[in-house]
Amino acid sequence: MAAKGAEVRRAGREAFLTRTRTVLDALEHLIGGLGTAMLAFAALLWLLLVGLLCAVGVGLLLGPTVLRVIRAAAERERARLSRWGPEIIGMGPAPRRVPDGLADRTVRRELVWLLAHGTLGLLLGALGATLAMQAVQDVTYPLWWRVLPPDEASPNFVFWAVDGDGDAVAVALFGLVLAASFMLLGPAAARLQAWPGRRLLTPPADVDLSLRLARLTATRAAALDAHAMELRRIERSLHDGTQNRLVAVTVLLGATRRALVRDPEAAEALLGKAHDAAEEALAELRTVVRGILPPVLADRGLADALAGLAANCAVPCRTDVDVPGRCAASVEATAYFVTAEALTNVSRHSRARHASVTVRREEDLLALRIEDDGIGGADPDEGSGLAGIRGRIEAHDGRLTVTSPPGGPTVLQMELPCES
Repeated sequence: MAAKGAEVRRAGREAFLTRTRTVLDALEHLIGGLGTAMLAFAALLWLLLVGLLCAVGVGLLLGPTVLRVIRAAAERERARLSRWGPEIIGMGPAPRRVPDGLADRTVRRELVWLLAHGTLGLLLGALGATLAMQAVQDVTYPLWWRVLPPDEASPNFVFWAVDGDGDAVAVALFGLVLAASFMLLGPAAARLQAWPGRRLLTPPADVDLSLRLARLTATRAAALDAHAMELRRIERSLHDGTQNRLVAVTVLLGATRRALVRDPEAAEALLGKAHDAAEEALAELRTVVRGILPPVLADRGLADALAGLAANCAVPCRTDVDVPGRCAASVEATAYFVTAEALTNVSRHSRARHASVTVRREEDLLALRIEDDGIGGADPDEGSGLAGIRGRIEAHDGRLTVTSPPGGPTVLQMELPCES
């Protein structure tokens, strides 16, 4: 009976954590959708303004900008939806001429999405964010309501005046009702907000096939480049390290052989040096082998491997890894080497005081985030190791986003397809 009760409690905890994660994901999706909905609403306003200016002829000159604005807003929504579910391939630049845009089926579908997301999506995002913030405010209301001026003591959406602790507790109970309402309605609202994008922004089958073919071609080229870079790295390590050590061993053994007859004591000293050089060569060889595929990944898993990298980082670094199960060995190796390269950049260039590594598995994606509080200014197009990181990630059909404004912080967000 005790074991059965423990199993029931464990199942209850897991169900609660799953529901909590679903609700938090829904809030994140709604807030993200609110951002793209504001872009869509701004694009609608620009479309209306250009349409009105067409009456005086000026709008005809601004017509091509409408197509670019619509495409930019749609691409942001495609990127957002791709982070939370099946990927939606981007459509590239918009047509340059208005007649070409009107004849393009994709542009017409983007116009319909613009109208739906700029109105219904904006409403759902605003209601969801307001409901969640109001629930938090009301639940915590009894803790801080006395610091408010008497004429401002009643919170929003509350139809009674707050004159004492009993009224404040009633506000907290009302906040619990709001929180329960969001837990019930939030996930459905997030799905409804995303539905127009999933329905209208996916490319037609023939276009989707050609876009994916072009992307696979680029990915194959990136994989070949990454493979060639890895071979060059291994060759350099063997040539500059292990080979030199072995040459030293050969020279010392030759000198020892010549000294055996005429000076046995010198021969013994040379044998000692040859032994030391052989041990150094073995250590170099082990380092090269670990650089190909670290044994710690196979022995202890990704979490412990990344914890080891963080412990050896010159900048204090914390890790937060939540990856149920194991990913493919190549994916774990890529995550390991990308983290190693990124932390090396942090140690050498960032002047940071703290860094963090966060890893999450979201269905079939491994999400890796590396952040530091350094001086920023990292540019993937100017080297500093970021080009190599991008090559490794793109070889797995993954994505890299670098945010590094001058003054910091620097955030590297990576996504790798992860199928066990």
